Amino acid sequence: MEMKTSPYDSKIWTKSYDKHVKPNLEYPKESLGDLFDKAMAKYPERVACYFMETAMPFGELRDYVHRFATFLQKNGLEKGDRVAINLANCPQYLVAHLGTLLAGGVASGCSPLMSPTEIAYQINDSEAKFFVTLDAFYEKVLTQVLDKVPKLECVITTNISDYMGLSKIKVTLGKLIGKIPKGKVVPFAGKLVLDFNEVIETEIDLKQVNIDIKNDLALLQYTGGTTGLPKGTELTHANIISNTVQISTWIDRAAEEQEEANNLSAFPLFHLAGLAMSMVTLYLSASQVLIANPRDTDHLIQEMIDKKPQIMVNVPTLYLAIKNNEKAQKIAKEILDDIEIYISGAAPFPAEAINDFEDSMQAKEKVLEVYGMTETSPILSMNPYYGTKKIGTVGLPVPDTDIRLVDIETGEQVELGKPGEIICRGPQVTRGYYNKPDANAKTIIDGWFHTGDVGVMDEDGYITIVDRTKDMLIVSGFKVYSVHVEDILTKHPDIEMVAIIGLKDTDRPGSEIVKAIVQLKEGIEPKDSVKEKLKNYATEHLSKYENPKSWEFRESLPLTVVGKVLKRSLREEAIKNN
Repeated sequence: MEMKTSPYDSKIWTKSYDKHVKPNLEYPKESLGDLFDKAMAKYPERVACYFMETAMPFGELRDYVHRFATFLQKNGLEKGDRVAINLANCPQYLVAHLGTLLAGGVASGCSPLMSPTEIAYQINDSEAKFFVTLDAFYEKVLTQVLDKVPKLECVITTNISDYMGLSKIKVTLGKLIGKIPKGKVVPFAGKLVLDFNEVIETEIDLKQVNIDIKNDLALLQYTGGTTGLPKGTELTHANIISNTVQISTWIDRAAEEQEEANNLSAFPLFHLAGLAMSMVTLYLSASQVLIANPRDTDHLIQEMIDKKPQIMVNVPTLYLAIKNNEKAQKIAKEILDDIEIYISGAAPFPAEAINDFEDSMQAKEKVLEVYGMTETSPILSMNPYYGTKKIGTVGLPVPDTDIRLVDIETGEQVELGKPGEIICRGPQVTRGYYNKPDANAKTIIDGWFHTGDVGVMDEDGYITIVDRTKDMLIVSGFKVYSVHVEDILTKHPDIEMVAIIGLKDTDRPGSEIVKAIVQLKEGIEPKDSVKEKLKNYATEHLSKYENPKSWEFRESLPLTVVGKVLKRSLREEAIKNN
């Protein structure tokens, strides 16, 4: 009797692929550093990145990268050593990232929104030897923890204005009125503290590093978890190369074509979604527009007008902010026509909001929703570039990727159209978390990575995300894990118990507001002074996007018979009251 093949095993989604996309791809065998070095060398006069009034050609970027890499090697970086990069989107980020890879190091993006406690944890957990940051962050945050990070040897500071191409007068005025953050950099005992401009004066003497692309790490990228502190996701050179080729193939860009093009993404480079698009752009020797402050939609729209991007990559809330900005009306029809695709990810994009955006921006069938996570380098699925884009779905699994939807309790495959946890495997999927064997055992089972997301696959292979098994909120594209926030807040001596839930952010479709429902310890009254103290504590120990924007104080929280907080009832109550 012939065995029936499941739709997941037969990869039914491949029948919905665009004609130029093959189910299996070929991938380069060289390291990321070498791959990007060749891409920069091909067109030395072509603009690699635009930043404010700067247009940096590939030749100049490559020179800086080689100098930065040489500096690292001359100052003790060995293959596999970590370099933490804590910058906004600017040319210095690209130099530090590419220089780290070329020197044989491992890059680790750090959010400038992190608290001193969180930054110290990531530096220590990653065992970072070098740290690249803004002078303002150095003065206000890093100096508070430098004595708590013994393995960190060198700090490199820079100012966001250094490569803006602005006149000295504009820079001075910008710093005086606070538009350009600045910080005082003073020496710190036991650490080498240098200015970025000193570093890239290093004479080039780069040593070749033998990289095993399947086993050597390229990135140690941190992601939150449902419990405890963030985990370092191990991504090898092969993981990143695979996803870079998968994405560039999907959007019909072949490395050998080498056509001049601009891509614009306001995703932060310390977030893998932003870094991935940056690396795809570099791989294709294309130009990228760097946006340091995504909230400044006036500037973003002006960059669209001036740079005329073909591809844009953003979170849904930013697309809607662009649409709602009256300056969007100044974008000429020709410019909007030339934008080929608006890639959207990191948060749900409600169907009604997509329709509104496409109508307002003359972008019919141009919004391309994707799905992925740090652990998948990051892309797992995309709506077709040319073919049918099913609004509300996250598209089809990319080439060489296995996807199954399984029953959360039994692990058995579910039928098409039925909800199940998304599990995956493929060349872009992480081998695990750094020094987290318990988390690995729970997440990677029989070679399959369990995403914690619940989805439904239709008969054409399109996936719709319907729920999350992980206790997670989405705040402006950032993942906020409520158990982590609760763990931090309950360390405060006045708090007995706290529940974190997400409220719909009516101003930002697809985004949530973090709400803390607090039960104080016996004898503690919710006076204004107590509330203020707790809010200050949260600001000190949590990222800005994790920090509760709504607080409620109760005598007691609803509990199950085994003592767990009944979050479902709290959510239902919040929905009813809003």
